[in-house]
Amino acid sequence: MSEELTRRQAIALGAAATVAVSIEKTEALAAQSAPATFFTRQELALADELAELIIPADEHSPGARAAKVAAYIDARLAEAFDAADRTTWRDGLKLIEQLSRQVNGKPFLDATAAQRLALLERIAANEGKPEKPEEQFFKELKSRVVDAYYTSEIGIKQEMEYRGNTYQAEFSGVDVSKER
Repeated sequence: MSEELTRRQAIALGAAATVAVSIEKTEALAAQSAPATFFTRQELALADELAELIIPADEHSPGARAAKVAAYIDARLAEAFDAADRTTWRDGLKLIEQLSRQVNGKPFLDATAAQRLALLERIAANEGKPEKPEEQFFKELKSRVVDAYYTSEIGIKQEMEYRGNTYQAEFSGVDVSKER
C-alpha cells in the first residue's frame, strides 16, 4: 500500500472535515441555553426578564424570551469592539438592581411582577428625552431588545408574518403611467 493519499481519500477527508465543522456550528447555534459569554448568569437572567417585559409573549406571537433576545445581546456584547458598550450594559444592569433595592427592598428578579413592571415604567417615562442614567440605559436596552427580537425568526416570521419572497400573480403597486 502506498503511504500517499489518493485523490479519492483526500476528497473524502475534506468532506468529512466540512461536515464535522458544520455539525459543530449547528450544535452551537442550537445550544442557545448555553452559559453567557459576556454577562454573568445573574446579568443574563436580568436582561432576559427585562427583554420579556419590553416584548412579552401574547396570543399573536412568543415574546423576547422565546426569541432568545438576551442571549443574542450577550453574544453581541462579547464580541463588541468598543469596551464602552460592555460598560454601558454592566453599569445599566447594576443600576436596575440598585433601583429595585431602593424602591422594592429586594433585587429586581425577586420583586413581584407588578413591582418589576412599575420600575420599568419609571425608567421608561422619559424615553423621548432621557436625562437620568437609568433613563439613558432604558433607551439602549429597548433599542437592543427591539433590534434583536425583530431580526430573530420569531420576530420576523411570527410577529411580522413575513413569508419570504413569494410569487405575485399581478402587480399590486400603483401604475404611475395611468395616473397622468
